[in-house]
Amino acid sequence: MGKYSALGDYLRAQTRSEVPMTFAQIERVIGAKLPKSHKYRAWWSNNAFNSVMTKTWLEAGYRTERVDMAGRKLVFRRVTPSPQPSGFSDAADIGTPLAGSAGPTSSRHPLFGLLQGLMRIPPGTDLTQPADPEWGKDV
Repeated sequence: MGKYSALGDYLRAQTRSEVPMTFAQIERVIGAKLPKSHKYRAWWSNNAFNSVMTKTWLEAGYRTERVDMAGRKLVFRRVTPSPQPSGFSDAADIGTPLAGSAGPTSSRHPLFGLLQGLMRIPPGTDLTQPADPEWGKDV
């Protein structure tokens, strides 16, 4: 059981789609002070690789919204839980386009549209190869 598991348990027990909380309330739920990094807006982002606490609220099926740094409060909003953050989830997914990305029949580069969140580069992808095959050719 981790330091922030009590927050995950608390959120999973909620029946509301929005759970407003102050930073002090979160500290009471987890039974400890938040780390100093909580003073930075980025710490409250919904990137699962940002912090252990972020992963906790995401796994509980919530995202942070309306983070008020000056007022030291935020709203957790229930969302459909995602088993993996953006990017490829495992080796079986390598080469499979993500939802909303260019499909296999597209002429777009395989990395087009993947610059959000974490991405794993498929083996064999040459990052030094220009995306435009005409790039660098004499015109």
